[in-house]
Amino acid sequence: MSQQGGSETPERSGAIDGHPIFAAAYDRLSGFGEGFLDEHRAFLTRDLDGSVLDLGAGTGDLFPYLASVAGENPDPSVHAIEPDLHMYRRAERTAEKEGLDVDLRLARAESLPHADDTFDVVIASVVLCTIADPDRALREVGRVLRPGGELRFLEHVRAEGYLGRAQDLLTPLWKIPAAGCHLDRDTRTTLIESPLETTEIERISAPPPATPMLRGTAVERR
Repeated sequence: MSQQGGSETPERSGAIDGHPIFAAAYDRLSGFGEGFLDEHRAFLTRDLDGSVLDLGAGTGDLFPYLASVAGENPDPSVHAIEPDLHMYRRAERTAEKEGLDVDLRLARAESLPHADDTFDVVIASVVLCTIADPDRALREVGRVLRPGGELRFLEHVRAEGYLGRAQDLLTPLWKIPAAGCHLDRDTRTTLIESPLETTEIERISAPPPATPMLRGTAVERR
């Protein structure tokens, strides 16, 4: 079942009141991409073992996959954060519906409420586009990953050419209904220049305007 992570409040955890309209519409809107995302969410949650952190749970899109893995393997300890209060409450309901025992906390990726060397796997699924400071968030990921731990990511990035320029123009308007999502972020560079070493990266075509996407893994630099 879902847990709230102690007596945290939005103010203490650095969370935000959020986007109630976007949260209400998110599940319905994301349903249009379910067929496309199934394969990639399975990639993110494959062969999990040990302690796992979902870095930005949203309304709990990964929870059915995490629940399935936890059902097959009793070892994974599932944790998640979500800074948007409205999304957080929907994620709680998703966890309860899926029967997923998850330590769900109201917190930001830039200031994770976890000790150093806590997790074997951190999963970032279409979340770096909305984080205010993705560089700081990736430093936090490096801090909470155990030696030998792994970041798994699926993120959309700025396109090249005409589409990229269109994303530049669209982003200021797009951010308003899309809870701060940046279509024009160069997340590939952010990942490559982070404290983590990218060990696998694949470019994937996705439905516009959030295309292309990058899927891959990263570990602590040696």
